[in-house]
Amino acid sequence: MVAQAVAESVAEPATGAALDVEHVSHAFDIDGAVLPVLEDINLIIEPGEFVALLGPSGCGKSTLLRLVAGLEKPGSGTLREDDNRIRGPHPSRVVVFQDPTLFPWRSVWDNVALGLEAQGILKSQRHRVDQALDLVGLSAFRNAYPHQLSGGMAQRVALARALVNDPKILILDEPLGKLDSLTRITMQAELVSLWQRKGFTTLLVTHDAEEALFLANRVIVLSDRPARVKADILVDRPYPRHRGDPYLADLRKQILGLLGLDATW
Repeated sequence: MVAQAVAESVAEPATGAALDVEHVSHAFDIDGAVLPVLEDINLIIEPGEFVALLGPSGCGKSTLLRLVAGLEKPGSGTLREDDNRIRGPHPSRVVVFQDPTLFPWRSVWDNVALGLEAQGILKSQRHRVDQALDLVGLSAFRNAYPHQLSGGMAQRVALARALVNDPKILILDEPLGKLDSLTRITMQAELVSLWQRKGFTTLLVTHDAEEALFLANRVIVLSDRPARVKADILVDRPYPRHRGDPYLADLRKQILGLLGLDATW
């Protein structure tokens, strides 16, 4: 059922990677005290899926993203990309954070080029920077500097910087969280369009149930810390989606109930 939904929603054949999270638990050592953060997380994500993670603030969502990115090693369990164990960072898995973290002294083009520069392939792959800027609609701003950009434009630069690496897994840690509501709605539609055109697997952390339902094939609801999977919800709706869809409204009510917020409905 999930595979069918993905096949219907992705315009191109999926180029993303499969992601398997198997019995992953994790804890932090804070001043000698062990603080459990994740508890026996199991997820299977198919190539080209768009999966959103929802859960209470501080439950461990961003920690799970860091483990998937290879920025940290899990306390126990394994994570695999296309059957290859994740042991550290790799250009095939790219993270976009809430803050664009652009270098103010570098132009838009030079900020996007960072990944290729770090890999030592910029000289032969300059066209990929132009293509990435094209994808996010910023070709006309290639020579601009971060202080000349709006918040939405800066986040587009961050997306282009990720896309220039042709990632198989795009990891989004609340990338729209600091944007105003109108810019956020526009960027949500652009994210869906980019995902459909490129076919990468996407893993998104958000605190917004409506955003998760507008963007994702599946919504994974996590419990309070230490996070466990409470529900894995298929969003069986074609794209483009409409915010007034009663089906999505019912799912939102279900999700808020799982998060203990149904009284706010």
